Amino acid sequence: MKMVDYKVTVFTGSLDHATTYNDVYIKLVGTDGESHRTRLIDYKGPLAFIRGAVSNFTVSCSVSIGKLVLIELDKQRFSLFPEDAWFPAKVEVKSPEGDTYTVPIYRWITDSEVHRFREGTALRVFEDNHHLGRYSREKELKRRKEEYRWDVYKEGIPHCIKARDPCSLPPEVRFSFTKTIQFAFTGYTGMIELKLEGLANCKKKWKDMHHLNRAFWHKTHMADYVQKHWKEDVFFGYQYLNGINPMLIRRCTALPSNFPVTDDMVFPHGQSSLEEEMKKGNIFLVDYKLLDGVKPNVINRKKQYLMAPLVLLHKTPQDQLMPIAIQLKQTPADDNPIFFPTDSEYDWLMAKIFVRSADFNMHELNAHLLRTHLVAEAFTVSLMRNVPMVHPLYKLLIPHTRYTLQINIMARLLLISKTGVFTKVAASGGEGMITILKRSMSSMTYSSLCIPEDIAERGLEDVPNFYYRDDGLRLWDIINRFVQGVLGYYYKNDAEVKQDSELQMWISDIFVHGFLSKESTGIPQSFTSVSELVKFVTMVIFTCSAQHGVVSSGQYDFDGWMPNAPTSLQRPPPTKKGKTNEDTMLDTFPDVNTTVHAMATVRLLSKQPADFVPLGHYPTQHFTEETPCKLIKEFQERLEDFEAHIKARNGSLGVPYTLLNPAEVENSASL
Repeated sequence: MKMVDYKVTVFTGSLDHATTYNDVYIKLVGTDGESHRTRLIDYKGPLAFIRGAVSNFTVSCSVSIGKLVLIELDKQRFSLFPEDAWFPAKVEVKSPEGDTYTVPIYRWITDSEVHRFREGTALRVFEDNHHLGRYSREKELKRRKEEYRWDVYKEGIPHCIKARDPCSLPPEVRFSFTKTIQFAFTGYTGMIELKLEGLANCKKKWKDMHHLNRAFWHKTHMADYVQKHWKEDVFFGYQYLNGINPMLIRRCTALPSNFPVTDDMVFPHGQSSLEEEMKKGNIFLVDYKLLDGVKPNVINRKKQYLMAPLVLLHKTPQDQLMPIAIQLKQTPADDNPIFFPTDSEYDWLMAKIFVRSADFNMHELNAHLLRTHLVAEAFTVSLMRNVPMVHPLYKLLIPHTRYTLQINIMARLLLISKTGVFTKVAASGGEGMITILKRSMSSMTYSSLCIPEDIAERGLEDVPNFYYRDDGLRLWDIINRFVQGVLGYYYKNDAEVKQDSELQMWISDIFVHGFLSKESTGIPQSFTSVSELVKFVTMVIFTCSAQHGVVSSGQYDFDGWMPNAPTSLQRPPPTKKGKTNEDTMLDTFPDVNTTVHAMATVRLLSKQPADFVPLGHYPTQHFTEETPCKLIKEFQERLEDFEAHIKARNGSLGVPYTLLNPAEVENSASL
């Protein structure tokens, strides 16, 4: 009997240790039948499935199996070799009719069980008509729900994945070998450098600024700039727009009642008035009220101090944003003076130092941990639990979840635990951290996660020299256009969105576990239209990539020089003016060991990893249809054009803004 042959090409991934020397078997399942389980053998012998290999095989059937639905893969231990882990990237199958099918895999196979993988055409649940396809889909989600379970780290903050440590995660979401080694090496060498200076265990105060300068052993171009300009008012104001925490400033139309600033305080020569400048849109407010009453940490057996300041800023005729008044506590009082640029050098500088310390703690817990890492984890866990690999949403979002689960587990173990680095170096470490995270949940609304709405709500649409806004809005539009194209290809009308039960379970889980079922957040509980779906997915990708890049990649640049962002302060703020000097400042700064541990940590968390994947690059090819592949190419071209625009603009800036350069923004919150 004449047999029909299927040409099978197996691509083993290029990850470290992707090789298997086990015997590999395949079964092809089609709409009209299936092949026998066939051992894959070619002239390469045991080298057919080494890292990066592309190997060709023939699978023969008595009759055509029709259109390919899925493949079954398993590997069995060969007597000479132990059972190992294998990372197949994809399988291509060419049928006797001349059709070529691509089966994306990108998963570790660590056992001898049979694993099913769907042909790459994206399918929603209501169009998955083949009985084996539906069975495979249901079995995959059942397995995933067991592997990806929700857990509560602390009440009142987003839920997380249930895992003791990174090793208890499913292999496909763990760090690569390269990333694991580099992460450990970078942290280790950073501390070695510090120990060589004999500083890491020194619990003394800084002797003088020269002593502190010597500890600043690693400087980027931006970190060097910060060290030189940290005292300047213009740079203090600049950071509220283009630093790593541009999330707090808002236009002020009326002074808070607890911030009794008068015209003669800020315009002593009568050159203008607060009312007049507010009408012109030139007055801005940063209010750290969320920190009010937070229990401060104890470090090196010394009580620490964390203020809840109010900061008033003025946009000058030269388009510079300048601080004009600072009150360090929320309640006005005789022992809570309002500080001004006209005060003595160290009175004004100390006021700004207390503000910058408050900003460090707010940035790390609210803007960074909560608003990128923890929400990204909720998006990811829900995706893994509710959406199968064959679904277009999975294919679209899976690159933007890379390493998020592992880095968050490591943060809970090594950064924010009772013995973690953040707990040891930050004024808000320990009990205060949880208080701040819980309070921050109340301000984390859907609109605040969508940069067009957030900018409008804070009244910042026309502030000059605001590059976070300019680049962020442009990136949002580029991402939105891409998402609109991809989801619009699969969802032709609102009814298809409504009837997609997997899609609805994804958003429902996010609402319940990520946003704690709070309707006040504005997070949808279900999707009723294509446009609603597109907006939410745009927000997810923007949050996991661009927004995370803003608050994360510049940490060492802006915070490495401790006086610009003290993690903690160990003397109370001045209660009277005219009592401060350089010695007061040095006594107030964190101790030497606190400083250098913080420096090493922000350096580690800012270092671009060796396996960095920039926004819009997809080494794992999950989409196989022509239209989404074309849309990905167009997305990449728009990102390249935007990168060129940023480079051209930055050429004329004294301080280049690079935090949203697509080439430097990672696809996911992986660090």
